[in-house]
Amino acid sequence: MFLDYFALGVLAFVVVTLFYAVIAIHDIPHLIAKARNHPHQDAIHVAGWVSLFTLHAIWPFLFIWATLYREDRGWGIRQDGKLSAEAEANAEIARLHARIAELEAQTPEKETA
Repeated sequence: MFLDYFALGVLAFVVVTLFYAVIAIHDIPHLIAKARNHPHQDAIHVAGWVSLFTLHAIWPFLFIWATLYREDRGWGIRQDGKLSAEAEANAEIARLHARIAELEAQTPEKETA
């Protein structure tokens, strides 16, 4: 009789341990996203819970989604491959700064009383 209750206790322990292990495993993408300061942390966390109910079909995609972003480089892989629009905007800003400096040099200073 003791062995029956012991076996039941071991079975309950295994079921509870497996239950929490599955939940902990599905939280890995969220932990990765938090560590990388991912902008979609909350979405990845919710999608991890949804993945539990979709028989874990989207979990691999969550793992990829969480690991694609890095705070130092964003979504891209190389820093030298900046968009041409960004380069043009930086050049325009530099021209505007030069123009402002030129106009400030031409403007006579007003005396305030």
